[in-house]
Amino acid sequence: MKTLVVVVLALGLAAPALASDRHPTLGELEGEVMCPTCKTTLDQSSAPIADRIRQFITARIAAGDTKGEIKAKLVAQFGPAVLAEPSKHGFNLLAWVLPLVGIGLAAAVLGLLAWRWTRSREPVATVAGAPLDPELDRRVDDELARFE
Repeated sequence: MKTLVVVVLALGLAAPALASDRHPTLGELEGEVMCPTCKTTLDQSSAPIADRIRQFITARIAAGDTKGEIKAKLVAQFGPAVLAEPSKHGFNLLAWVLPLVGIGLAAAVLGLLAWRWTRSREPVATVAGAPLDPELDRRVDDELARFE
């Protein structure tokens, strides 16, 4: 029963992503495609080539192409630099892996430093268990005697 619930939940979460790939919008693709002249995403570019790419995307959406098909056609025409995100294989895989490795290393270093900092501090002496200095004990007794 639990497995069935997990499968249904996974399919429910995957359905919007699959629908987005099958029926993309210009707004979705504008943030994922780069302008070849400005080197910015289409949603930030006002160059003539960016307008032509938007028209191409709109025509391909109307023709029923999926997001993957539209991106593949743009890559075939302009090269892989037209995509805003690097590919997930080869040397470009480093762009995905290095930030995660850096975050992991930073967390490990901070954890180690925090652990060492808490271990290197001297323990605080408690009043109940530690004997008082004899001079301090005499002065406290003298002060208390004045109030009696």
